[in-house]
Amino acid sequence: MTAALEFHGVHKSFDGNPALVDAFFTAERGEVHALLGENGAGKSTLMNIACGLYAPDHGVVKVDGQSVVIDGPLRAGVLGIGMVHQHFKLVENMTVAENIAFCHMTGAAGRRESLNGVKKRIADVSRQIGFEIDPDRRIDTLSVSEQQRTEIIKVMMGGAEILILDEPTAVLTDEESIRLLDQLKLFAGQGKSVVLITHKLREVFSHADKVTVMRAGKTVAAGKNLGDMSPSDLSRLMVGEATESGSLEPRTGGDTVLELKHVSATRANGTTALDDLSIALRAGQVYGLAGVGGNGQTELAETLMGIRHLESGEFLLGGKQLKKPNPRQLHARGLRCIPAERYIYGLAGDLSVMDNFAVSHLGNGKFGHAGWINRRAIFRGTQEVIQEYDILGATPTTRARLLSGGNAQKLVLAREMSGNASVLLAHSPTRGLDVRAYAAVHEYLRDACKRNVAILLISEDLDEVLAVSDRVGVINKGRLVGEFDAPVARDAVGQLMVGHA
Repeated sequence: MTAALEFHGVHKSFDGNPALVDAFFTAERGEVHALLGENGAGKSTLMNIACGLYAPDHGVVKVDGQSVVIDGPLRAGVLGIGMVHQHFKLVENMTVAENIAFCHMTGAAGRRESLNGVKKRIADVSRQIGFEIDPDRRIDTLSVSEQQRTEIIKVMMGGAEILILDEPTAVLTDEESIRLLDQLKLFAGQGKSVVLITHKLREVFSHADKVTVMRAGKTVAAGKNLGDMSPSDLSRLMVGEATESGSLEPRTGGDTVLELKHVSATRANGTTALDDLSIALRAGQVYGLAGVGGNGQTELAETLMGIRHLESGEFLLGGKQLKKPNPRQLHARGLRCIPAERYIYGLAGDLSVMDNFAVSHLGNGKFGHAGWINRRAIFRGTQEVIQEYDILGATPTTRARLLSGGNAQKLVLAREMSGNASVLLAHSPTRGLDVRAYAAVHEYLRDACKRNVAILLISEDLDEVLAVSDRVGVINKGRLVGEFDAPVARDAVGQLMVGHA
């Protein structure tokens, strides 16, 4: 096979902190190449160099055997490199079709195509890979999974010869994931190259040809044939030890802490988001909400976060009905949120780690009071949570946007769990996390249950819902269509998710 994309001795640092140290990588044409490692291992940084978002400090990058300088995304496009990022690059006030047309219109090829022509090609590609997406929907009305589908379609329509995907199946159903991965195999079989960044070892062994593993910015295994390796081999290379999440012992829970009664809500485009939905959370219990993306999960989370008001129904917290609560009021009443979009709702990327950590405590006197903030106390407190939560690559003064996705999520967890919470909303808390961080999040949920916190886990990862939850609800088209006490039969939940029961 011919090498499509190569890195030789690549170094990259941010604010003096090394992200890549003498990294090596080679992806060949005709193969699906899995790139593995813990969060913060350097995988995304390496591939962001390939697509022109970062420039290496040292080292050589080659495309089809030729040394290249990739000084921006347009140059990457000229070289035939396309990337689906874990955090999406979409214009929220534009439709799916407009986003894709804009990207292609301003890309390296300079193609001009009518909007109707773009819509037709979207439909063709969607059918090909088994996705459902409405090209006329605005991005800000889509669920996280629908936005991810849009990103995948956008890049696949761009004519890339080297296709890089960062956690492309993180919020897809099992069926959608298999269809996409099958399509990627066909794509590679046409003499093209696929780089798959994923933490799902099942995907690696079912669809990848070779694997490269990174740890702490270094390449620890390069271009290994998967036929010679086992899942435990890969886990040891990634984290140095096998890590398992395990399951919570089912708990009955205590008093009802939060309750929604007959709640309804409508999206901006007039479609129903929540339809007569009722749900109750008990102290010391995890309630897992399963469902295919786009069935009201985002709107439910926004309601509980206080950024969306109910059109009808009741919202009770601590037995008291709330009419139109705002985020500050809900926080004061003990409701904490781990949002799905950590860089939109969870963190201010240009602020430091310590500023992001302190923001939830400025009203409780922990770090001072009105008119006076104890910066030394904030610094010390942040140092403690960095160590406790193993936030790699972070100091109190590091800008939050420089953290990897997993370490950014750990920061959000540390902040939200450090206060006196009575209810915790965890919306896709492990999306994009490696096996160690995935297990750590579940351990934090266990600890919260021990402190009698009521937890609502909204996740499109059915394995996670079944592993962690004491009680499972299924949402479909904005309605709660079933509830189960753990242990729960996977098939029963799956059938309700897709409307086959």
